[in-house]
Amino acid sequence: MTQPSLSDIKEYVIDVHEDFRGTLYSTYKDELEGMQFNHDKVSLRYKDVLVGIHGDFKTWKLITCLHGRIHVVLVDHRTESIDYHKHITFQLSNENRRQLLVPPGIGNSYFVLSEFCVYSYKLSYSGEYVDHDQQFTLKWNDPELGIKWPHNSPILSARDE
Repeated sequence: MTQPSLSDIKEYVIDVHEDFRGTLYSTYKDELEGMQFNHDKVSLRYKDVLVGIHGDFKTWKLITCLHGRIHVVLVDHRTESIDYHKHITFQLSNENRRQLLVPPGIGNSYFVLSEFCVYSYKLSYSGEYVDHDQQFTLKWNDPELGIKWPHNSPILSARDE
């Protein structure tokens, strides 16, 4: 049996149609990696906001930065993983048009680099939605995780302080 690792995270580049009127693209069509998504969320955040390391053990997330630029940090919180509590970083923006498919057990967080961002995530899970009070939260500045953030004094929610 193969142990889970950070290599379970998939990165995609969105195919975009551009012309003199602007751009058009799809963030999701039919199926991706054999799953159907059943819940969409969109978040607008401002410069220097850090959305902390949150996740659960049943939800797949397809994340996209529709506008702006963000520094994404994903932390493996699966105790059986060879990468337990290791992290990986990505830059997502409306310019590079990348999106990430994040498996269950990976904590997802981001820091807003632009004046604001529009962040989209599609969720795939079975059963009931795992709301914030049932999710795990890891401390964004935990020295054991060793994450280097773009800013040492980000704007945080009460949950992430």
